Amino acid sequence: MPKLTIDGVEIEVEDGLTVLQACEQAGVEIPRFCYHERLSIAGNCRMCLVEVKPGPPKPQASCALPAGEGMEVITNSPMVQKARHGVMEFLLINHPLDCPICDQGGECDLQDQAMAFGHDGSRYAENKRAIDDKYMGPLINTIMTRCIHCTRCVRFSTEVGGVEDMGMINRGESAEITTLGKAVSSELSGNVIDLCPVGALTSKPYSFVARPWELRKTETIDALDATGSNIRIDARGNEVLRVLPRLNEDVNEEWISDKTRFACDGLRRQRLDKPYVRNAEGKLAPAEWDEAFEAIAARVKGVDSSKIAALAGDLCDAESMFALKALMAALGSQNLDCRQDGAKLDPTNRVAYLFNTGIAGVEEADACLIIGSNPRWEAPLVNARLRKRWLRGNFSVGVVGPRSDLTFDSDYLGGGTDTLRQIADGSHPFASTLKNAERLMLILGMGALARSDGAAVLAAARAIADSTGMIDDGWNGFNVLHTAAARVGGLDLGFVPGDGGLDTNGILDGAGSGAVEIVYLLGADEIDTQKLEKAFVIYQGHHGDAGAHAADVILPGAAYTEKSGTYVNTEGRVQQGRVAAFPPGDAREDWTIIRALSAKVGHTLPFDDLPALRKQLHAACPHFTRLDDPDKAVWRDFGTVGTMDAAPFVASISNFYMTDPISRASETMAKCTQEFILGDDEATGTDG
Repeated sequence: MPKLTIDGVEIEVEDGLTVLQACEQAGVEIPRFCYHERLSIAGNCRMCLVEVKPGPPKPQASCALPAGEGMEVITNSPMVQKARHGVMEFLLINHPLDCPICDQGGECDLQDQAMAFGHDGSRYAENKRAIDDKYMGPLINTIMTRCIHCTRCVRFSTEVGGVEDMGMINRGESAEITTLGKAVSSELSGNVIDLCPVGALTSKPYSFVARPWELRKTETIDALDATGSNIRIDARGNEVLRVLPRLNEDVNEEWISDKTRFACDGLRRQRLDKPYVRNAEGKLAPAEWDEAFEAIAARVKGVDSSKIAALAGDLCDAESMFALKALMAALGSQNLDCRQDGAKLDPTNRVAYLFNTGIAGVEEADACLIIGSNPRWEAPLVNARLRKRWLRGNFSVGVVGPRSDLTFDSDYLGGGTDTLRQIADGSHPFASTLKNAERLMLILGMGALARSDGAAVLAAARAIADSTGMIDDGWNGFNVLHTAAARVGGLDLGFVPGDGGLDTNGILDGAGSGAVEIVYLLGADEIDTQKLEKAFVIYQGHHGDAGAHAADVILPGAAYTEKSGTYVNTEGRVQQGRVAAFPPGDAREDWTIIRALSAKVGHTLPFDDLPALRKQLHAACPHFTRLDDPDKAVWRDFGTVGTMDAAPFVASISNFYMTDPISRASETMAKCTQEFILGDDEATGTDG
């Protein structure tokens, strides 16, 4: 550990750190534009110049200079100040005076550093250089005359995003960042907006919408996938205007997916803002809350409990599922399920449905087997961790299931269960790779579990884990990758069929045959609603999606940004979301609707406020009290050994940009679907 002196103070730092990192540890601020701690070092901007002794009598770039024994670093000498003034003056030569109209205004590194380290004027009297704006897709807006060529965007898209769409062409004064007219085809592309230290790359949907000081900022949790990304929601009045990432090293680092960031405009469209009841003519008509509750109470009265069922959707919070489960128990029904896709998960054994390695634990593995999953679409932040580990080298990845571009090298082993059997019995060539790995991990996706033989596939995956030594010395490499934010919380709560109860497929089949007469859909839209035509359907949700179309009574609920709710991510991490805006119209938080309905049907639930509900929730599931602290599940047998269908695994997500009612209502996600999924051919009618 070298010792060096920074501004007269001697410190000891880890070997391998740069001078800039050593200064940061010493609490000395070093200005920078191109340097970013998660990206490779470029040394482009020269803003981080410091004076170093012994050394040449000129300032040196601290971001690219290794800290060495006996160095004397001076960060505020006249030489350094003059150098920084000069660098800032050069950076501003061609930068336009756009601050009054720039979306980056108020959050701009260039503004801040020009104030702190720049001159109070400019000596440049020549014509400024102008650059044509570049097309980078429906999400990224470009004003390239502002670009200072820090190349953060290029390095991010290549190193983290895993796509080579962005680059720099030409040299000197002619240098430009460009995609050559191509949209940036990464599910993480929006992060370059946060990385850009000037206003060259901004959010296209957010252009000219608001100033940062007008917005109310709320720290909360994303619910559009099962990663549980930590986010900040910025709202003005009752309208969510943008979503930004929050730092959480164990979950999403400081990135978020494009769906998390840009689907928020779907919160304004196709909203349910009042109750509806289907009238005698078969049409849904607006109603008051009491009318809706009375229609439900009248229909429930006298119906046998075995003919009542409930399904929870993918965006539900734990509180609403707990309340609905309590109501179903009061009605005597055991027919409930939180697995809309029918995934054959074992709810009795927590280790069987968690991402046990942990998202951050991916970086410790040295081999990975992916079964029936495309993590690039199902969990882009998990895929980014896999790529991060692959970039370090000595990381073997095998894929069983649909072929997909994961942004890193992988061996395609086969499409279905035959390959799984061969790996389990050791006859497949990749089995030796798995057995030789010291820290092996397996990722089991919904594409393998959401099928009729899902329990047998689960058992086969467990057999692979046992035979390869995947569970050893505190390391658990068995991972289930969920796609729904509500799934782990629902399984933890026991929102699954009770003794003799029906699961999702049983409920839908029963509704189709008439055996199930009443179905309560709590935000459940990813089901075959045609099977519900004979049943009396109660839909509680926030968007007029598939479930609302099939409903006889609609109860308007709150979206994830509009309620205080608990979510459990795919690794079992309990996190709490907070209210960033209020539900529109007569819509209410979901647990309050269920509590009010329970009184109307004669089974009043024993809680009147959120603290009382959470007290009961915590008593039933004590681990819900440990926020942001996933506990390790105990390894036990699970799954049902049986015959596996020879049919290949299929992808659980066909369109990354539209997976839930919010993203399906988003105009921005519709543009992304057109650009990246359908392609320009669909729009032009040409072949390609």
